[in-house]
Parts: sequence; structure tokens; C-alpha cells
Amino acid sequence: MPANYIFVKKNDIVTAGPDELVSCRNGYMKKKLTIGVDIRDLRVAQTGTKTYLEELCKAFRELSDENCCFRFLDTSLPVYTRRGKFGKYFEHFSYQFWKQVSLPLKAYFNNCDILFCTDNFVPLIQLGYQTIPVFHDAFFFENPEHYGKLWLKLYHLTAIPAAKKAAFIVTPTVYAQQQIHKYTGIPLAKLKVIYEGPKSIGLAAQEGIIAKYNLQPSNYILHVGSMFKRKNIPALIHAFKQLKDNTNSSVKLVLAGPSSANKSSNDFSAILDAIKLTGLEQEVVITGYLTDSELATFYMNALMYVFPSVNEGFGIPILEAFKYQIPVIVADNTALPEVGGNAVICFNPFDTEDMYLKMKTVLENQDLRKELILKGQQRLKDFSWLKSSLQLLALFREAVYNQH
Repeated sequence: MPANYIFVKKNDIVTAGPDELVSCRNGYMKKKLTIGVDIRDLRVAQTGTKTYLEELCKAFRELSDENCCFRFLDTSLPVYTRRGKFGKYFEHFSYQFWKQVSLPLKAYFNNCDILFCTDNFVPLIQLGYQTIPVFHDAFFFENPEHYGKLWLKLYHLTAIPAAKKAAFIVTPTVYAQQQIHKYTGIPLAKLKVIYEGPKSIGLAAQEGIIAKYNLQPSNYILHVGSMFKRKNIPALIHAFKQLKDNTNSSVKLVLAGPSSANKSSNDFSAILDAIKLTGLEQEVVITGYLTDSELATFYMNALMYVFPSVNEGFGIPILEAFKYQIPVIVADNTALPEVGGNAVICFNPFDTEDMYLKMKTVLENQDLRKELILKGQQRLKDFSWLKSSLQLLALFREAVYNQH
């Protein structure tokens, strides 16, 4: 057998620790492709970026027909997450040291052909491997006021130059691709669109969680997400007030998700002010952080899902709502219509009257709700983490085999 070929028995699976070989399968192949995956972000991420990395790691482990292996690369140092000026500066230093020193060396000594990072930043130096980052959105350019000055400076000094040196850059939607191209000048051919999938939330219901909040099944409108300013939740509350004033419905509004730790992007106080101003203290439920089983229960029992955000790079909750068979209405901007397709109803997020009328239509029209649920089930077939992982593998192969 030639030296640059490897033979692995069919269906032979190897599992090991975070920095070791995870999966290799199927017969004769070219030189085995070794992919390093930066998983440090699992220690600190709390929102969609964490879901993205978690789900891809699961999907990579389940691949059965690819001539490749994965090495999950993590820091051996504790991640400092305390508040305060010193804590923030220390974390910046720790993060950049990982990205620019530790991670490149780990990728090199693990003989990686590809280094894949899902949090915008890849190393500036390439020690015999190709790099591929994921840019989930263009928020750093669109809303710089939501980020600290140091973060912005480091982003422009390291993330953008490193991305321009990368083999490819992954984006989750065509909208995100276009925005990143617009602000960075990176060619569209280098920006590859690979859709995401729904979070694999466990189906086991958390009994009693609905009753704990004095809710009835199919009698509340759901929104899931951290309380960032771009989520436009105060407008949703004012639209919900119009719904309550103009119908006899006892429906409530559930806001599920944690408050943002970032002061510049946190909208929690404005949300509380909107609830107080509208007098909806007994009608709006704020749950805070929910476990996966609790979140699954809220999805399963919701009447509809409303997504009023004014800026999204993707919008995983749309797919989660499809998965749990509830009708979805979304803002008519950014990536949301692209993800929802014909399975969602759109509204103007800057017009609370329009938002209210769309909620009222879905609330009062049972046939429409059934139609949206069926369309959502069909639309969901276009999205899966297995499909995403296979497309990523094809991109990794192209980066290694077609660019030399």
C-alpha cells in the first residue's frame, strides 16, 4: 500500500479526549485529512455561538463516511470570566494569547491540515495548515457602539487580517455574506454560505415548569433569546399591549432567555420599563436562563413564536419553533425571511401596529396556524447540523486539496 494512503476498517470508530482523534472511517483514502477545531469558546459563550459550536462538534463525531479525523483543541488554562476592569483586560490578553500563540502551536503539533474557528478569530500565523473562520454576522461593523473599544480594536487588528489570509470564511446566510463583503471587501467567492440547524433540545418535558409561571398550554406567545438591544423586545411588548387591548384573549407573552452581560448591548432595563409603562406586569413572563429541558417545554406548549429582531445573522429559534410545531412570525429584515422562507409571516419590526395585526391574525385563525406549522415542518428539512457538517467537510477538502 502506498505510504501516503491509510486503511481503516469500515465502521471502525475511535473516541478519545478533547485534543485527540475522534472519528475516522471507511477503507482506502487519500492522506487522512486532520481538522483542528477550536473549542475554547465552549467555556465562555452563552448564546447562539455556543449552540453552533456544540452542535457541529456532535455532528462531526457522528460522521460515518468521511476520510478524516478531528482534533478538538482546548486551552489548558482556566478562562477568567470575572467582572471588573482587571478581569476584562486579563481575559482579552488570555484570549489573544490562545489565538495567536497556544492554538497555532497546538494545531501544528497535532499535524492539522485545517484549523477551524467558529468565533470570528483565527490565528494570524499559519504553521503548515489552512485556516477557516466563521463570521456569524457583521455586527462589529453595523453596531460598533455595542462593543468595547478594545474589542473593536482587536477585531480590526487581528480578526479581519487573519480572515483575509484564510482559505475561506464561513457565513450562515446569504444576507450575512453580503454584509461582510460590503464592510470588509473580502471577495464573495471566499465567503461560503453554510446554513445552520436547530438546537438538539431534548424532548423530555420539564413537568411543572409551565404551571410555575401560571401559564396554560397553547395560551402564550413565545420569544427566546438574550436581551440584546437588537432583539427589539420593547417593541414586541408594545405590540402585545395592542393585542390585549383589542382582543378578549387571555394569552400571555413569555420572554425566555438571560439578560446580556454586556452593558452596551443590554436592553433589560428598557424591557422592564416597557412592561411597567404598558401595565403588563401580570401578562408578561420573564423566565431568565432556562435549561434545555425547560426550554423544550416552553416551545412545545407555545401558541406562536414571534421574532421581532432588527438584526440577525441567522436566527436559530425559527428552526427550533419549526421543530416543535408552532407557527412563526418574524421581522421582515436581515436574515430572518431568508431562514423562514414561505413558512413564516413577516412584519415591519419598526411598526408595532403591523406587528400587533400579524399576531392577531395568527391568534384568531386556527387554519392559518395549521398551515404555518405544516410549512414549517417542510422548511425544516432544508436545515440540519449533519448537512452543515458535510458541507463544511467538503470545504475543508477544497481548502487543502484544491489550493496547492
